[in-house]
Amino acid sequence: MFETLKHGAWIEKKVQTAEEKIEPVLKKIGQNADFMQWKVLEAFREMKVSEIHLHSSTGYGYDDLGRETFEAVFARVFGAEKALVRPNIISGTHAIAACLYGVLRPGDELIYLTGRPYDTLHQVIGSYQDGSGSLRDYGIEYREIPLAEGQRIDWDTFREAVSPKTKMVAIQRSRGYADRPSFSIREIETMIRKIREICPQAVVFVDNCYGEFVESKEPTAVGADLIAGSLIKNPGGGIAKSGGYIAGAEKWVERAGSRLVAPGIGTEGGATHGYMHDYYQGLFLAPHVVAEALKGAVFAAAFLEEAGFQTTPGWEEPRTDIIQQVYLGTPELLVAFCQGIQSASPVDAHILPVPSPMPGYEDEVVMAAGTFVQGASIELSADGPLRAPYIAYMQGGLTYSHVKIGMAKAMDFILETGQIDGTLQV
Repeated sequence: MFETLKHGAWIEKKVQTAEEKIEPVLKKIGQNADFMQWKVLEAFREMKVSEIHLHSSTGYGYDDLGRETFEAVFARVFGAEKALVRPNIISGTHAIAACLYGVLRPGDELIYLTGRPYDTLHQVIGSYQDGSGSLRDYGIEYREIPLAEGQRIDWDTFREAVSPKTKMVAIQRSRGYADRPSFSIREIETMIRKIREICPQAVVFVDNCYGEFVESKEPTAVGADLIAGSLIKNPGGGIAKSGGYIAGAEKWVERAGSRLVAPGIGTEGGATHGYMHDYYQGLFLAPHVVAEALKGAVFAAAFLEEAGFQTTPGWEEPRTDIIQQVYLGTPELLVAFCQGIQSASPVDAHILPVPSPMPGYEDEVVMAAGTFVQGASIELSADGPLRAPYIAYMQGGLTYSHVKIGMAKAMDFILETGQIDGTLQV
């Protein structure tokens, strides 16, 4: 493999050093994967999953046995009263929006506890009444609580912000495009407990994207009223071709379902069109696939640190999502990194991604995504907005080997820019 790279000897040495360091961390990831695999299998067994459940419905989709059983399995795995898992949820943003619109009513207030949310939610919330159908158009107020020094929750500011109108408090588990750590389940549990103390009437919502199966519990198992995410991320196991999920307390899942479809239909209808086989198999594979992505992220951090780059999390730090943040410092290195990842992709490896506008994002974005499922970030991908400090967000990897190859190719592209100081001595 290394002989095909222009800087192969130097890269191979860095790979070897990184892999020697991370072996104990990879073992721990494997142990968690074993536990989560057992948990999924127990849910399949308890719900008596059979071959008949793998078949799907058409038309209105009423009395879809496969869908109903799968959603019960999903709820058990996630520690939730109820789950809604549907192919007509087109993205994580769509699932989140259904939750927000399902719970909030005119005159209510939404507070994001963890700072500014992911870019694609800005238009859902709305900065002014523009007729687009944003929350602002419906008279729903919004506040966000910037993180305090040390990337901590600012509880004093939150306490001052809360009012009788505060209907929902939202937590974003993953960093998104923010330069901050992701939050662990233990931290989220503490947040939920304090939210209950300060604002007991609020529905606690967690954007769970990128975090599923990384730890032994999900936010619904530690008190979250409602969570949402995408099936082309972790819980689809690299098999699901589209879809998303909403899980939590039955009352709020039903409200989100009514918004997603229509009042009176809610969670009762919705054909599954041949997706059920993929959903069951994807959920079964998810613990292993997420573990492979995590192992790849740990390797990427160690390898890039060996090459002199700052990464977050560091290779030895605990993980709560699959995202690896890399500080590249210049737009040229950000683009080179993504182009290297793309060149190691199974699909469209011959295409060089370039920065361009994307719907829902405020800056141009360069995105490497040579995936079998369009936009599937459980498959190896990397992207980042063209804004200082020019951070690449790498995520996914169906196999550890693929991530390792992708990192080697990315480094080869970076070295070709000539922007790396120092000699390339093996």
